[in-house]
Amino acid sequence: MPTLAMFDRLDWIVLGGYFVVLIGASLYFTRRGQTNTTDYFLAGRRMPMWAAAMSVMATSLSAATFIGAPEESYRGDMTYISSYIGTVLGAILVAVVFIPAFYRHNVSTVYELLEVRYGVAAKRTASGMFMIGRVFASGARLYMGAIAGALIAFGEATPGNICIAIAVIVAVGTVYTFIGGIEAVVWTDVIQSFVFIGAAVVAIIVLLKMIPADGAQIIEALRHPAPDEPSKLTAFKLAGEGAGQADRYSLLSIVFGFSLIGIGAYGTDQDMTQRMLTCRSAKAGSWSAISGVLCSVPVALLFMVVGLLLWVFYQRPELMGDAAPAIGPAEDRQVFLSFILDQMPRGVSGLMMAGLFAAALSSLNSELNAMSSTLINDVYRGLRPGQSERHYLRAGRCGVVLWGLWLGGFATFCAFWQQQGDKTLLQFALSVMAFAYSGLVAVFFTALLTQRGSTASVIAALAVGFVTVLVLNLQPWTRWGMAAVDLAFTWKMLIATTLALGVCLLGHSPASGAGEYDEPSCQND
Repeated sequence: MPTLAMFDRLDWIVLGGYFVVLIGASLYFTRRGQTNTTDYFLAGRRMPMWAAAMSVMATSLSAATFIGAPEESYRGDMTYISSYIGTVLGAILVAVVFIPAFYRHNVSTVYELLEVRYGVAAKRTASGMFMIGRVFASGARLYMGAIAGALIAFGEATPGNICIAIAVIVAVGTVYTFIGGIEAVVWTDVIQSFVFIGAAVVAIIVLLKMIPADGAQIIEALRHPAPDEPSKLTAFKLAGEGAGQADRYSLLSIVFGFSLIGIGAYGTDQDMTQRMLTCRSAKAGSWSAISGVLCSVPVALLFMVVGLLLWVFYQRPELMGDAAPAIGPAEDRQVFLSFILDQMPRGVSGLMMAGLFAAALSSLNSELNAMSSTLINDVYRGLRPGQSERHYLRAGRCGVVLWGLWLGGFATFCAFWQQQGDKTLLQFALSVMAFAYSGLVAVFFTALLTQRGSTASVIAALAVGFVTVLVLNLQPWTRWGMAAVDLAFTWKMLIATTLALGVCLLGHSPASGAGEYDEPSCQND
């Protein structure tokens, strides 16, 4: 497999130019002047809706989509795309109920809303749960991006090589997030959106030129991959046979599981909601959420199509004829990367790698800024009150560095952990989200839709959600001879959220907090 030495000069020009643009954008926004944490973490609430929406899209897709979506359709079919039905439903609920409440209370982090209802302890516990869950999910995403770096540099994605790539990606992402703050993050996300969308389009064009078959032949091959095998063009399952991994994209799983994941991602995860809070009004913030998730659908579809064409390229030699590749990918998880490095024309490989790093860094920079924002606004300000805004701004930048180290550490753990399992990379990235989202969704449901809940029940609900997902993953009962349960991550999310919601509803709010969110509406328009 090609390594650094075999990367063409044009590849390096493309890749190097991409990194120069990122650092240049960060330096430009630093010159705009950042005098307080509102500028650094919320861009002074002056971002246009369309830019925030593109940042939402870029953050939600990440390296998990760039690498994982082609793998998903290469190994299976198109049913992953149907999961966006649930995600869109979740984003709409967030836009109607959650975001207006955040703007009414002028919060810097979404967890400040819980302080209004339940007190400081509830806010800090929710912030802590977010930070733990974000380390899990972001570390998994970072690990996926590092696979590409390892393949480019060393020709082999061993755990040791991946760890070196993780260190490099973290260093680059930390530097330009440290310099430019959320404004630089949003605008570089806009740039990076075009880069990785362009990469997907170019990949499809190259594959269609390399496959010596017309469109009808390709579609027929995908519809009938082998005797007694279902079509690879299947995009929707009305019902599954059970609740296991094989049926994770059934209608019930989408409506209940992916809707909750969408609510968790767009309404309770500071990483995503921070973009919406940079808008000038609640209405603009709400539209950025809906627009961002709707724009994600066709982009994800592009990468799924890449996976289908890769399957034809590698698995249908009768269609490829003399153009059939001499060797296939080392493993399915690296199928797109293998194609980029082995088959792409020189120069185009550089664009592909720029697209992949754009996907990885667009998520990493936003995650670092969101986690630092939560740490400083929800925890540090309470421990060191009365300091100047410049002090908190410096602390925020230090927080970016701190979280960069933590994410790098967990991504390194993922490099060894994921080697032991057979989940696709996309399943892996989605499943780790449930650890934090289950409890957070339950708590925000209680706070925004009911008059119940208390500090104690909020803390208990967050713990119950996390522990439930942990138990369902570890399945400790198998040590006593009981059968393992094949349960998709969507159902784990539903079970954990339901239990956490029941616990949170046991608490009773003070009378002063009752009814505060009975009629959410878009204010500050």
